[in-house]
Amino acid sequence: MDVENTLSIAELMRSLQSSDDITLSVLYRLTDLGPDDLVEFCQGWDEIDDERRRIVTRHLADISEENFQVDFSSIFACCLGDKAPAVRVAALDGLWDSEKKALIAPIVQLMLTDPDEEVRTVAVATIGHFILLAEWDVIPLKSTDYAVESLLSLLDESETPPVIYRAALESLSPSSHERIPSLVEDAYDSGDHKLQISAVYAMGRTADKRWLPIILDEMASSSLEMRVETARAAGHIGSTEAVSELADLVADEDLEVRLAAVTALGQIGGSLALRILEEMDGDPDFDDVRFAIEEAMEEGAGMIDIDLSLLDWDNDRDGDRFLAV
Repeated sequence: MDVENTLSIAELMRSLQSSDDITLSVLYRLTDLGPDDLVEFCQGWDEIDDERRRIVTRHLADISEENFQVDFSSIFACCLGDKAPAVRVAALDGLWDSEKKALIAPIVQLMLTDPDEEVRTVAVATIGHFILLAEWDVIPLKSTDYAVESLLSLLDESETPPVIYRAALESLSPSSHERIPSLVEDAYDSGDHKLQISAVYAMGRTADKRWLPIILDEMASSSLEMRVETARAAGHIGSTEAVSELADLVADEDLEVRLAAVTALGQIGGSLALRILEEMDGDPDFDDVRFAIEEAMEEGAGMIDIDLSLLDWDNDRDGDRFLAV
């Protein structure tokens, strides 16, 4: 065992408070802290300078994204109250995949009251993850009622900054709340380009086939961002009706659009999508998306020839909606 993994919490804090290099072993020591160690960590955390706290939190968030066996959620929860906005942002990023319901209330509080706009925006996006988990039955649906109502309040507030408004719409879109369709439609009809892009993103997250005509039409948009979002939305909805248009997008001039279209074909699956991917796999013109093609073929091979968007995702189960995943 690495000697640094045997550090007491007091020794660990002295190491973090010093100017010594921050090693991976020291960072991994912070996983799954017990209650007493966590109290000592939080008490000594403010003694570390702002930039070093940011670096440590960002490293922990990056590790969490790559390694699902570690759990720094208690550290991130402590950092939600940090005095430095950059640390709060990094902590929120680290909680992106958390399933801990107790984190919902403090994150909602940040999105409603934090003085920093970036922190509020990231908090809104992070809450969207919990709403998705609730719709997938990973956590109880009722545990996100407060989050849903708080997001709706942001959308109803005329003084909500545009960037937060767009994030709120995107985060709220997987919810089964009855207002979602009208909110998405109003956003798309607004004429505001950035809001329209968020609306298309939201359309995909609803997994609702009603939006397909708009999505398919926007695939020919002159806007790079719009073409990317339409491809992603089509993949989330999972309708075979989008396969032909996605086949056109795989030849788009922009790499990001091509990658999004390839991924969407894999998500939709079925014989036609797989045939398109197989033809691309043997074409040297698609060498720049070869890895994405192989991943999409692997994912698509597990799908049967069925249009997921035609399934009844609104089965009555204690009033909850089943969503395509």
